Amino acid sequence: MPGSPLISVIIPVYAVEQYLPECLDSVLGQDGPDLEVIAVDDASPDGSAQLLDGRAAADPRLKVVHLEANAGPGNARNTGLSLAAGEYIWFIDGDDALAPGALAAIGARLTAAGGAVPPDVLLIGWESSYPDGTAEPNPGAAVLAQVPAAGTTLEQQPRLIELTMTAWSKLLRREFLGKLGVSFAAGIHEDILVTCAALLTATSIGAVDQVCYRYRRDRSGSFMATTSAAHLAIFASYERVMSLVAAQRAAGVPVSDAVRTAVFERAIWHYSTVLDAASSASGGLVPRAERRAYFARMHEDYLAWHPAGYQPPPGARGLKFRLIKRGSYTLYAMAGPVNRLRLSVAHIAGRGTGRA
Repeated sequence: MPGSPLISVIIPVYAVEQYLPECLDSVLGQDGPDLEVIAVDDASPDGSAQLLDGRAAADPRLKVVHLEANAGPGNARNTGLSLAAGEYIWFIDGDDALAPGALAAIGARLTAAGGAVPPDVLLIGWESSYPDGTAEPNPGAAVLAQVPAAGTTLEQQPRLIELTMTAWSKLLRREFLGKLGVSFAAGIHEDILVTCAALLTATSIGAVDQVCYRYRRDRSGSFMATTSAAHLAIFASYERVMSLVAAQRAAGVPVSDAVRTAVFERAIWHYSTVLDAASSASGGLVPRAERRAYFARMHEDYLAWHPAGYQPPPGARGLKFRLIKRGSYTLYAMAGPVNRLRLSVAHIAGRGTGRA
């Protein structure tokens, strides 16, 4: 469409009034390609709606949609997407921020000359931002750095599936996204299906490995810092992913054993990460009363999905996989606190020595 912006930034907004000005400033205050910003007020109970309307009155690039009832970030993203006109879509969260220079770097990659195929998916570098003001690098930075300038595919680099399943960690070509046949689900872990479908289907995956996004961790009230049975939605998300892989193989679409194994490992590791994660509320994202049932479902999916002849990876990760395969909840639960302590010590040491 002539005159369309290169990028449509879509921001679901709910109860983030404290962080929203920084988010908007980081997007609207940067030099870079033409863009539109669509903020979807998901019936936010705070002053976010008024803040958005005030900013939109001062900047025509910002469009605001007010929803009558809260329906979650997935619905807000779907709503914003239905209104977007940009060649590429970037879903970002209202409590996060873009890093300086992000839009210029992304714009340069998307408009690069030389006959390169425009990427269906553009992966970006990011960092974690903590309440004490420190930052931590993206653990997948080395994987991003291996993506060639001309782009790649998941078949060529199956390890790309190990990167974060979040919507904000990638830009998606709007026409490509519209043909995927999937949308963001209700509830949390709603990013998983869209991310996996995009990576499995993309004919060209590009990357900008410099830090473009600052992900705010440990924010009180965020889904990923709150103990809730809603985290069990992760199972439905990966069930749909595995169904997609099976449907592709049945239709004759090449899905190598290496990719299928990588998707399987990503699912089981993501399950275990949620089960093992701490929260400010009670020391875990999964409620204590649900943890044994969560582990049992993880065990069932392992047995149902593991490729023939599969051997778990070495080290602590492999030990977890073996315990999950055996269904040894008691041993797994005993190993969890030791591993969390090890990770906490390493995390504190890394931040204290400046490695973060």
